[in-house]
Amino acid sequence: MKIQTITSWALKLMIATVLIIVVSACSSDSSSSSNSTDNTGDNSAENDGDVHTVKIAYGQQPDEAIGQMAEKWRELADEKSDGELELKLYPSSQLGDEADVIDQAISGDSVITIAGYDYLMNYVPDAGILTAPYIVDSIEEMLNLMETDWYEELHEELSDEGIEVINNTPLGIRHLMTDTEVTTPEDLKGKKIRVPENKMSIETLNAMGGSATPTPLGDLYTSLQQGLVDGAENPLPSLNATKTQEVTDHLTLTGHQTFVVAWIGGSDYIDSIPEDLLDILKETGEEASEYGKEVLEEQESELLNEFEEEGIEIHEIDTEPFKEATKDVNEEFSDMTPDLYEKVQELVDSE
Repeated sequence: MKIQTITSWALKLMIATVLIIVVSACSSDSSSSSNSTDNTGDNSAENDGDVHTVKIAYGQQPDEAIGQMAEKWRELADEKSDGELELKLYPSSQLGDEADVIDQAISGDSVITIAGYDYLMNYVPDAGILTAPYIVDSIEEMLNLMETDWYEELHEELSDEGIEVINNTPLGIRHLMTDTEVTTPEDLKGKKIRVPENKMSIETLNAMGGSATPTPLGDLYTSLQQGLVDGAENPLPSLNATKTQEVTDHLTLTGHQTFVVAWIGGSDYIDSIPEDLLDILKETGEEASEYGKEVLEEQESELLNEFEEEGIEIHEIDTEPFKEATKDVNEEFSDMTPDLYEKVQELVDSE
């Protein structure tokens, strides 16, 4: 009986010892495995490199010149960075309207978006002069103006407000599309014309003789159908994208504003991008903008023919009466630098 008791006790001791050894081994393996995973993760990040993703947001459709420019930008950035710089495109206001996305950018979100200088004047009033009526006669003149020391100072003022301009790209020259014929400012009297929600566009259209009616672009078609507005003004590709030609009859080539828009990001976010990738972002942006300019020129030429084929009556007019009617619009903006219009005109003429 005593021998059996000792044997039973020895067996229990042996089992307990084995269990201790097994548990210790598992603990050691687990610790080793955990350390191995951490090291592998670190090595993987080192070897593969980090992919820097930037959201590119805009209101235009993918087939518009801006949309094609953005796609070219994405391709060039991927190619020249060997895949380290990834641009994710968000067309058609997927991330919100212009104001919403600009707020996102300034707050530090990883987004770059289109901003018209008529909107940026909310931050730096002098920026609005770049969308003043008839300030230039062509997109080329506007791009040249953006190479001057004056523009560089404007760029720095925007930076002080937390806005970094990455590059500029042409959006187009704005014209009128209406339900009845318009060839003079008098023809616009009493007509409600859709414009963007900004003071420069409103003051310009009112000075041209019409009644500026800010309306979301997405509501334009139904607004025209229902008679809430009598027409709209926009670059030709934008008029086409909103199918304005389906619910109007006349296109008047007023050319009242020349729009080159900025791709902007918040200063805090732009400063966080590695310098080499930021250089690639800017260089490829400029290259893509040149491509977008060529696409825009082709689209404008083709659209004139298409509009005519669809039954739109096109009016090539004497724009002098419209220039005369709008020559004092800049005086409505008391927060702009005095004599800014004259200064910019001198810069344009000297180029």
